[in-house]
Amino acid sequence: MKILLLSGYHAASHKYWTDGMVRALDEHQWHCLSLPARHFNWRIRGAPLSWLSEQSAVLEQDYELVIATSMVDLATLKGLVPSIARTPCLYYCHENQFEYPRNFRQHASVDAQMVNLYAALAADRVLFNSAFNRDSFFAGVNRLLNKLPDHQPATIEPLLADRCQILPVPLVIKNMAESLTDNLKASPHQAETPERVSQRWQCLADSNTVKILWAARWEYDKGPDRLLAVMQQLERCGTDYKLCILGEQFRRVPPQFETIERQFSHRLVQFGYAESREAYQGWLASADMVLSTSIHEFQGIAVLEAIAAGCVPILPSRLAYPELVAPQFLYASHIDDVEQEALAAVALIHSHQVQRTEAPAVDHFTWPQLRSQYAAVLAETVAGS
Repeated sequence: MKILLLSGYHAASHKYWTDGMVRALDEHQWHCLSLPARHFNWRIRGAPLSWLSEQSAVLEQDYELVIATSMVDLATLKGLVPSIARTPCLYYCHENQFEYPRNFRQHASVDAQMVNLYAALAADRVLFNSAFNRDSFFAGVNRLLNKLPDHQPATIEPLLADRCQILPVPLVIKNMAESLTDNLKASPHQAETPERVSQRWQCLADSNTVKILWAARWEYDKGPDRLLAVMQQLERCGTDYKLCILGEQFRRVPPQFETIERQFSHRLVQFGYAESREAYQGWLASADMVLSTSIHEFQGIAVLEAIAAGCVPILPSRLAYPELVAPQFLYASHIDDVEQEALAAVALIHSHQVQRTEAPAVDHFTWPQLRSQYAAVLAETVAGS
């Protein structure tokens, strides 16, 4: 099958999905177009113009299927490129523009929301990475429609329900030895082995120390204020712990990270982006627990990867997390009370520390388990079923 794959805002999570899909379904002929993950307001509206100007020859080829991520203005693209309008289209929603926490509104404009809505209506099939993503999308659409001053359309959900499906982003679990060998060949002086990572934990911690991992973008929606509150509560309880803080940083770093680095340097074994994929996997494999404090998460790939590496999850009972793990790994969500939530998170950490709980299985989120579902969806979209 000849497939055009479009990623309008090629952030790390989108690249993770596209790269994994192309490798897993390599029997198809893939043609991939992407744009950098910057200038959001321009990307969400301008991607069709950018591609029309720079990649018209690629767009106008004959394809059997078009796959677009949720940052692609698919409706406009179909209007501009007649051949794409005639081709079956699958729309994959990593996120939706309706579900944003309070005080995090820079992307939650009506314009971006309408792009999401029109693209879903223009697609033959719509995939969401979680039920939370799907449900918050429809809830957001209904809120938007209720705000229209007149000529309000009937609810959109009946028009889309039959073409919607939940299909998570699969985990790419590469053999650690193979991955390390590849990395050493490419960069023998920079690779950080899992053994070195483990030694960095051990030089600062004995066997009674709980090793906690936090891996997320260093932005407001990942709850840095909640992370700080959890650490403060761990200190008040006299907990013997070490913390590895990973994640991508941007120009504006929330001030809580500066406070954490200044006040908790004695607890930190890693503070910042891992120098390689192998170092990242090493940190995951060496930790006891993975903590999330997010207030904005549509699936949670980093958390799932940590669980797959053996980390016991400590997750808030909100967003997509109840879909990932059993209730015993969820702490009570107090979205309006950071201190109360920190108490709940620390209580769960202590509980699993005492019980020596093992990480739950997440094999069902991997490509070997989900590949057949992806293959079936692609074939059904082309067939029109």
